[in-house]
Amino acid sequence: MVSADPGSRTGSAAGDAGAGAVVERLRLGMAGGVLSFPLTSFHADGSLDLEGFRAHVAAQVAAGPGAVFPACGTGEFFSLDEDEYRQVVTAAVEVTAGRVPVVAGVGYGWAQAARFARIAEDAGADALLVLPHYLVAAPQDGLVEQVRQLAARTRLPLIAYQRGQVAFSVESLKKIAAIPTVVGLKDGHSDLDRLQRLTLAAPDGFLFFNGAATAEIQARAYATVGIPAYSSAVHAFAPEIADAFFAALQRGDHAELDRLLREFYVPFVELRDRRPGYAVSLVKAAARLRGRPVGPVRAPLTDPSAEDLGDLKTLLAAGLELVGAAL
Repeated sequence: MVSADPGSRTGSAAGDAGAGAVVERLRLGMAGGVLSFPLTSFHADGSLDLEGFRAHVAAQVAAGPGAVFPACGTGEFFSLDEDEYRQVVTAAVEVTAGRVPVVAGVGYGWAQAARFARIAEDAGADALLVLPHYLVAAPQDGLVEQVRQLAARTRLPLIAYQRGQVAFSVESLKKIAAIPTVVGLKDGHSDLDRLQRLTLAAPDGFLFFNGAATAEIQARAYATVGIPAYSSAVHAFAPEIADAFFAALQRGDHAELDRLLREFYVPFVELRDRRPGYAVSLVKAAARLRGRPVGPVRAPLTDPSAEDLGDLKTLLAAGLELVGAAL
């Protein structure tokens, strides 16, 4: 493990080389498919269903994503203890078997994030997604120091995630991008003015991707500021729809994009917005409707109401029919 001194880690040639290899794999993956954020499977009693998770990840990888991000927001990172996290990341690494990069989520304050980072490193993850810190608002120098402290404690490349109370300024982005193993930024704010400034200020090769909720809604807008890559929650339950959208975006088929947005994605977002937490709960419910072994959500999330579940089933069937697939 590298030194805990943030200033001492910036000269690691091995670390730089490793980060460069991961960046190249991620860049190629982002160009070829959406980014998969698998669900974490639970039994009916709320305990971890590791075999269900392994089956779900296998199905995700078979659908051809650009990378797999276990134990992140869609994977209910916030509800996992350290042992469960270890099992989930280890399983994801084993199931992917090197076919795509595995980027594990870490979060809370930097001290706790470092504990998760060590677990992910031992499990064989390729990189880490640094989820927004817990609870408090922080000034820009604090946001930068949070990343520095974590980077000092892991050899793994880091992708920062700005969402909620985390939003990097141009100067802060320059500072974290100067850390050799900080390789990218996931954005969940959808502020295109800020994003354009960030992309112009970032060094060559720095990775950006769209991490807004139901990212397809804004995928074309992100592409206009040079960020065509995105994560897809829909991929977790309907890779057929997600892949059809990605392919239409790649070939510039705006008529097809409009059709998928109008007839599936916008109604899905309207359903998602009925209740807090549905950004995960609906995704899990949709996966269960397709027979995927993902189980229920854990508190504080709640599963959809019977009425909302019925609407989801109707919409899912219609969306799959759009792309020639069946429920």
